[in-house]
This record gives sequence, C-alpha cells and structure tokens, in this order.
Amino acid sequence: MHGVHDIWLFVASGLLLHITPGPNMLYIIARSTTCGTRGLRAGVAAALGIGAGCSVHIAATAFGLSAVLATSATAFSVVKMLGAAYLLYMGATLLLARKGTAKAAASPAASDRRGQPDQERAPRTTLRAVFAQGFLTNALNPKVALFFLAFLPQFVDGGRAGAPPSPLAFLLLGCIFTVNSTVVNLLVAWGAARVGSLFQAGGHAGRFARWGDRCLGALFLFLGIRLAQAERG
Repeated sequence: MHGVHDIWLFVASGLLLHITPGPNMLYIIARSTTCGTRGLRAGVAAALGIGAGCSVHIAATAFGLSAVLATSATAFSVVKMLGAAYLLYMGATLLLARKGTAKAAASPAASDRRGQPDQERAPRTTLRAVFAQGFLTNALNPKVALFFLAFLPQFVDGGRAGAPPSPLAFLLLGCIFTVNSTVVNLLVAWGAARVGSLFQAGGHAGRFARWGDRCLGALFLFLGIRLAQAERG
C-alpha cells in the first residue's frame, strides 16, 4: 500500500510507544492539571503542539533532511544546543515565575476583600504558549529526528532499480503515527484534566498549580541537560 508494508505491525508498535510514559505525556499531564478551569483546553493545546512538532521531523525524514543530522556532527550539535537552550530557559522561567507569584500572593495587596489570595493576579500561560512549548520541545530535539529516521524505513519498500523510497511512503506512515499519537495524548489530557478538576473543587487549585509548575520546570531543566549531553549514536 503506497510503498509500505506490515502496516498493522507499524500501528501496533506505534501504539506501544504512545502509551509508554515519557516527557511528552508528562508535559500534557502537567498542563492539563495545573491550568485551572482551562485544564482540558491546555492539555489539548499541548497534545496538538507535540503532534505538530513530530510532523516537522516526519517531513524532514521523508525529504532526507533528517539524514543530514545523522551524518553531520555540526548540524546535529547546532540543533541540539538550540533545543537544550530552549528547554533550560523554559525550566528556569517556570520555576522563577512561580516564586514571584507566591510572593505576590503573600502580600496584603494581593488579597481580596475576604482575605483570600487574588487568583486573577497570577500570571496565566496562554493556550498559544502551551502549544508553542509542545511544538518546540519536539521540533528542536534532534533525537526525535533520528528516531523517525531509524523507525520509519523499517516499514517502507525500496524503490525500483535501486531508487530511493518514495517520500509519500514516509509521509503516509508519519501521518498514521502522528494521528494515533495525538488521539492517545488527547485521552491523556482528558483524564488528567478530570483529576485536576478534583483538586480545584477541593480548594487546592493554587497549591497544586504551584507544585505542578515546579515539577514541569524541573522536567524542562532535566530534559535540557540531557539533550545537551546527547550524542548522535
């Protein structure tokens, strides 16, 4: 079918990868549980951003750009350091932003007439920013590109007379992989948002959001350091 084979094995292998907990799933859970009443929408934005980031690598694999990362140490290092710098920046921003929010909430000016912290003054991450973060954490990760470069060709037929495989075969597999991944991620976002709503109903939304952003910031820092140390092999 369009130059691909063992399509059901490809789908099954992809689903196993999708349901395995990893950085993407943790990011979706964090956004779904720490954005208050916008939890589900934030989780959906995160899932769509991750899917869009994967699409970049799939297109690069189809048209041979990922092979450049696999063979050029310079190209790999440039993309790697850009991705690591972004992750470290986001991690530091989340940790420092929550510290500032906690200080503001503790001041008298940040309280309403009933003596409760004014939740409306806390900085809110926009859905566009959530989407962009999910997109960039994948698009700027060369290890994701190398994964697709190693995974997709196993299910693509070779061209006639030694010709390279058709890019359409890679795009077809990539679309199937991304759609399945996005469906799983949307289900994760829905479940995580339900859990987050329980904490919000119990009056622990502010504290849960602070700890959620701290964990998310720590995750970004960890991924940034690990990406900076990554090798092409």
